[in-house]
Amino acid sequence: MGFPGTWMTESESVMYRVVPKCACSSIGQIMYYSDHGVFFDGDIHDSKDKLHKWAQEDSQPLIEANAKAHKSYAFTCVRNPYTRILSSFFDKICGIQRNGKRYRGNLVPLLIQKYGIEVGSPEDGFEFDQIKSFRRFLLFARDTIRWKRPMDPDIHWSAMSGHVSTFIMNGGTYDNIFFTEKFNDGMQSVLDAIETPHRVDLNTIPRFNESEGHGPKRLHPVEDYFDDMSMHLMFEIYKRDFKLFKYDFENPANKMPLGDVDLAEVHAKLGE
Repeated sequence: MGFPGTWMTESESVMYRVVPKCACSSIGQIMYYSDHGVFFDGDIHDSKDKLHKWAQEDSQPLIEANAKAHKSYAFTCVRNPYTRILSSFFDKICGIQRNGKRYRGNLVPLLIQKYGIEVGSPEDGFEFDQIKSFRRFLLFARDTIRWKRPMDPDIHWSAMSGHVSTFIMNGGTYDNIFFTEKFNDGMQSVLDAIETPHRVDLNTIPRFNESEGHGPKRLHPVEDYFDDMSMHLMFEIYKRDFKLFKYDFENPANKMPLGDVDLAEVHAKLGE
């Protein structure tokens, strides 16, 4: 299995387990900058060198040796499950991707056909009933996660605990898990704990939100998208995420965590 989704600076100053839709573009660019003093020109997910990634074959032995020996400070970042799934919907389902096409080719036509989802288009200004369509998408996301039908779950809406756990299961140890909602504080706590070839000033670093601008804007407050049935589905899919990462299941309007992540609990529960 190894360490899928794991990135490490070339200097081996720090190691990061990517969790999709949780500030991963910003974190990757900060890691890249901390080694090279410049940002990657483009989406950091497209970089092929100057940042070790498990997806790059040459990087795998280095990442594996480092993670198993816990040589570098290791961290990840999590996000409120309500806002994360909404972000996935607007970016991946409704949005036009960087290549000018719909995400995963036939995925959106499948959703329109099987679940009656509408997504709008740039031509009509993305006009559609966002709440109705999102709730139908949530049913689809549940079906993929629970029964792997009509397809396997996608990394952008599969549970965060699943992503976080692979690092632990294969011999890694986290030193820090922080919140997207408190990004500067969390990222600063990582930078304070490591030494990097180039100093990073978080106050001057741009936000690299690669999904922004590809699709419709969210028109309603978060809580409007989640009725009683939607919340039931959310708990069915993301119960572990809410509990382990201390997010407020009862109140979708509260995006902030209720407490700090208990690293010992995460390692115990996700290492089983």
